[in-house]
Amino acid sequence: MLENYLPVLLFILVGIAVGIGPMLIGKLLGPSRPDPEKLSPYECGFEAFEDARMRFDVRYYLVAILFILFDLEIAFLFPWAVSLDAIGLFGFVSMMIFLAILVVGFLFEWKRGALDWE
Repeated sequence: MLENYLPVLLFILVGIAVGIGPMLIGKLLGPSRPDPEKLSPYECGFEAFEDARMRFDVRYYLVAILFILFDLEIAFLFPWAVSLDAIGLFGFVSMMIFLAILVVGFLFEWKRGALDWE
């Protein structure tokens, strides 16, 4: 019974080794020459002028979510385009309905002003 879990245990051990091994090699073999410039906080090339825990505008997250949404649309278009000959008219009509729904959503967001940054 326990021999069935050997591949799982081996997989976990190899995953841990692949994750921790390069960090240990870098720590042991890499040069350690800290200086104040390397240890300073980096924020777009200039000194930080506000608290790092300041609030972000909600529009930033909205634009990010919309980007992910419409980026996934493209991810669905590639396999559809490759297999268009095999899926025929049904696949074409299904994708046109999918695209129409996404275009309606895009127009709704545009009309509501979600894409305006000001």
